[in-house]
Amino acid sequence: MGFLLTCSSTVDLSEERLSERKIKWASFHFQIDGQDYLDDYGHSMSLEEFYRREREGAAPTTSQVNTEEYIELWKPLMEDGNDILHVSLSSGISGTFNSANIAADDMRELYPDRKIYVMDSLCASAGYGLFMEELADKRDEGMDFDALIEYGESIKLRVNHWFFASDLTSLIRGGRVSPAVGKVASLLKICPLFKVNSEGKLVSASKVRTKKKVFPEIVRVMGQYAENGTDYAGRCYISYSDCPDDANEVKKRIEEAFPNLRDGGVELFRIGTTIGAHTGVATVALFFMGDERTE
Repeated sequence: MGFLLTCSSTVDLSEERLSERKIKWASFHFQIDGQDYLDDYGHSMSLEEFYRREREGAAPTTSQVNTEEYIELWKPLMEDGNDILHVSLSSGISGTFNSANIAADDMRELYPDRKIYVMDSLCASAGYGLFMEELADKRDEGMDFDALIEYGESIKLRVNHWFFASDLTSLIRGGRVSPAVGKVASLLKICPLFKVNSEGKLVSASKVRTKKKVFPEIVRVMGQYAENGTDYAGRCYISYSDCPDDANEVKKRIEEAFPNLRDGGVELFRIGTTIGAHTGVATVALFFMGDERTE
């Protein structure tokens, strides 16, 4: 008897990493070319195939984990005597936090002697994943259920999210960038820099002329907001869609500017199908612990 951490596939860590950290997960869904698939780390559709279709003009859509799927995930775990700390994708970009809470209410009725808590991460992609790793560290150090909830709520806004997209097609289609702004960005060769704010929503941070200039800008931003500046010694994750060269360029620059990063440097993760359906094929996202998001 103890407690378990659960999350959803939108953490954009690898399936192997989640298994190593003993974190259970539920799959989002995506729809492409009229077919429904699970966002399940490439078992239903490989990322190569997914992004190939996006590049060829497919317009994937997504749907969240529903209440029944959360119950299916949690029921056997609670039957075995475990409490559950579930961490949700940001409520600022998905309604899955509400679905998880409805399912949790049902579980409390079924297992009144067990605890279940649903935490809104206010994070996304590998920023959500980084947050899960921070929680798993404290769990492994022996922090108890209630203390871990308090700890998680206290640090989640310190997970900084910054990203750029050199192709705005999917962000425009999803309403996160207006068609007018997208047209101007294309004409002026602007590569916008975005962030996730204190409400867990994606917002524009700055307009950078050309992708070449956005590389040093995202490094500068990390130096401004990371814990202890360029002496930052915590985790640093990058997730990316179908643009490994851009991701590796950011990784190289970050590691040169921040020599004390945990685990020897930046870890790279691929953006999964759910997040990738909204960001498109040319997004690089950077995550680190730093100043609390206040805007």
